[in-house]
Amino acid sequence: MSSSRTTEETYEAQNDQRLDELHSKIRTLRGVTTDIYDDAERQHLTLDDTGNAFSSLSMSLSQSSRRAAQAFGLSGAGGVRQMRIIMYIVGSFLALWLVWKTKEIWWVGGSA
Repeated sequence: MSSSRTTEETYEAQNDQRLDELHSKIRTLRGVTTDIYDDAERQHLTLDDTGNAFSSLSMSLSQSSRRAAQAFGLSGAGGVRQMRIIMYIVGSFLALWLVWKTKEIWWVGGSA
């Protein structure tokens, strides 16, 4: 009977040891799970902040383009016609070309 008691005590000690190991693994798993949850929450907040920043940028860009359209008379009734804007652009390029050619003549004439 004494040997059966020592066998039971041995089994009981082994069960206690395994139970302690299991508790340790559960604590580790709980810690990892908590860390994963915290990281997911931080990433969620970062994505929300990024989304808000892009929304704000989109609204700001939209307002700026609307103001630019109003400043150039491209929106609304009675605005500047498209042909007039094209003529301004072509005229600007022509004026810049004339200035460039005139400077070229001055430089060539001054060095000779």
